[in-house]
Parts: sequence; structure tokens; C-alpha cells
Amino acid sequence: MNLQEIKKLMEIFGNSQIAKLNLKDGEFELKLEKYTSPAPVSTPQVPLATPALPAQVPQAPVHTESPVSTPQAQGGDFITSPMVGTFYRCPSPGAAPYINVGDTVKKGQTIGIIEAMKIMNEIEAECDCKILSIEVDDATPVEFSTNLVRIQKL
Repeated sequence: MNLQEIKKLMEIFGNSQIAKLNLKDGEFELKLEKYTSPAPVSTPQVPLATPALPAQVPQAPVHTESPVSTPQAQGGDFITSPMVGTFYRCPSPGAAPYINVGDTVKKGQTIGIIEAMKIMNEIEAECDCKILSIEVDDATPVEFSTNLVRIQKL
């Protein structure tokens, strides 16, 4: 199973009602688990047809919106998540956030970090813009195309 197949499986799993999935084939084992309901649903183990390197994939995150803003009620453009992972507003615990509401940001400036498979990926502004609202809280799991920040292009 290659990385592309694992990412696709994580995306499908994240959008499904399945709470736990275990796949095992020889030395390769893949465990996906999420906690979206009080009672997790168990699923049978499914053997894979293709052998792969031993790996464990972290739980597939589920998007949770910040209660402060609702993108449907507010217009504007958004900087969205390019991947599945955990969004962080600060470079390290206790540090100042990269951006705040009202900040003016230049194209290429870091607006946050998404941790995916223990790799920190800087998320950059795609254009010069003003930050109107921050759509997700710090240390929030996000999915591909999750609205991270509502912006006004300059």
C-alpha cells in the first residue's frame, strides 16, 4: 500500500460513519480510529492483497468548526487546508500565533502549521490579504479543503 492509497483511505474513512478500521497483511498494519460518537462501531479486519512496508497511520482527523464563526453566513475568500492533519496557530506551545484577526498578511507569509504523520507543514498565504476570521482553533484536526482562515484579498 503506497502513501497515495493511504491518504485516499484516510479521506474516505474521515467522511464515513466507521469509527475504527484495522488492516493487516503480514508485517504491514494500518489502524484508523476516530471518536465522533459515544459508542465506537467495530469493523472486521480486512487483509490487504499487496505487501508494504510496516507502518502505522495516525487516526484520521475529523473537521470541527470553531463555534465563533460560521463560513456559510459570512462571505469572503478562505485559505483552506491542503492536507489532512492537525492545525496549529503557533510555531510552538506558548509562542505567539502566526496571525491574528485584523492582521495584514503578505503572499507567502506563514499563517499556521499542519502536522501530518509527525511532519510539520507550514501553510502560507496565497495572496496579500487581511485576516477577517480564524475558522479553526489551535490544535484542531482538519481535513483536506477545511476552511482555516477567512480573508479579504488586497
